[in-house]
Amino acid sequence: MDWLDWLLLVARVAVVFFALLILVMLVIWMERKVIADMQTRLGPMRAGPRGVLITLADGIKLFFKEGITPTLADRPVYLVAPVIAMLPAFLAFAVIPFGTGVVLFGREVPFQIADLSIGILWILAMSSLMVYAIVLAGWSSGSNYPLLGSVRSSAQMISYEVGMALAIVAVVMYSDALRMSEIVASQDRIWNVIPQFPAFVIYLIAGLAETNRPPFDLPEAESELVAGYHTEYSGIKFAMFYLGEYLNTVTVAAVATTLWLGGWRGPAPDVLPWLWPLLWFLLKVLVIVYLYIWIRATLPRIRYDRLMAFGWKLLIPFGLLWVMLTGAIVVLPDEFGRDTVITAFAIGFGALVVVSLVWPLVAPRASEEVPVP
Repeated sequence: MDWLDWLLLVARVAVVFFALLILVMLVIWMERKVIADMQTRLGPMRAGPRGVLITLADGIKLFFKEGITPTLADRPVYLVAPVIAMLPAFLAFAVIPFGTGVVLFGREVPFQIADLSIGILWILAMSSLMVYAIVLAGWSSGSNYPLLGSVRSSAQMISYEVGMALAIVAVVMYSDALRMSEIVASQDRIWNVIPQFPAFVIYLIAGLAETNRPPFDLPEAESELVAGYHTEYSGIKFAMFYLGEYLNTVTVAAVATTLWLGGWRGPAPDVLPWLWPLLWFLLKVLVIVYLYIWIRATLPRIRYDRLMAFGWKLLIPFGLLWVMLTGAIVVLPDEFGRDTVITAFAIGFGALVVVSLVWPLVAPRASEEVPVP
């Protein structure tokens, strides 16, 4: 690589960084407007046309707001925790292809910062780092309530990381690739969301818990633990946690788009061929974000014990079962032939449907007698 290649790489990193910041601003505004519309309100209307600059105004306000550091806080760790909350989302986005690329100065510039051979493992590693930010923030605050919030949050995130990893493993097995660009290339005929729809649902549910979004926003439940792990943070440090949460939401949506929705693939006219893949990728990401917003406006917050039970007793066992089925789908056709495997799966599915229909008719019913007090 010569100086021009390094310059183009630095420019690509800077463009992606600022594009993510702008996208997060628009996503926050979008969430406030969509929820307001669902609740028959106007939402933010000041600071720009229809309030589109409200997030920027909030950021400026928090930047100049006085930051208060608790007396008992471990100052170095207390200050570095908000930075750690932001970095994983930026680093995870580095391996996501969001377009086909362009040619500048005779060099081919891909719309991807780094096409690592272990792209999926990189994303899993970066998503795990978010736990450190939450634990360090709660522990370094020198207060009991942030510590309790961070412990509860870390347990939740570690639990649902298992389900998320199982969904990703199923896609890796089906696509036979770890490189993100190769997974996108393998979806040239059919998107993975069709053959891997159960894994897609598992990933979306686990993504809600990973990003602490409703109905899984227990780590920052104001009615239970004041404000969770960031109770003692104010000003720009609190804004960095807020920004990191929405950055993680965008990154989760981008990973789902890449692994299940064909990435940047879509109809592209001959006019500006480099622009249409970028627009398709952005549209798919916004659709998933809209789905998360819709869920926030619809479902109430669930109890913490039910949250953990759902993850360990339902999501993870079903993820393990789907990984096993995916392995069978990938391996068995080479051993017994494609027609034989399809016939066997069809018979098994039909038997399952018949059992589900007949079981309510033959299952013993609970007694309807009312106990006498």
